[in-house]
Amino acid sequence: MVTRKIVIMKIAKSSISQTHSYRETGEFWDTHEITDFWDATEPVEFEVDIQSETRYYALDRKLVEEVGQIAWQRGISVETLLNLWVYEKIAEEPLSVIAA
Repeated sequence: MVTRKIVIMKIAKSSISQTHSYRETGEFWDTHEITDFWDATEPVEFEVDIQSETRYYALDRKLVEEVGQIAWQRGISVETLLNLWVYEKIAEEPLSVIAA
């Protein structure tokens, strides 16, 4: 059985920044300091379970340049952009192809 998991930001606004997307939240915190909002925060506890693996795949030089430019325009890393694109393409595939 193949399970797909794509993480999407909740529709609700971020409590401090009042934004609706990760991009807007990033832009907000690029121009604000947490110390200005310290009273609006509360202590939290959480665990981090990082289970990622790095693999390298060859990419045509022209594609490298184009992907880099698109990532820069979106304000994200090349790795993040490529991962998003691959997740999207996998989500488009029928489960029978993925499970084979």
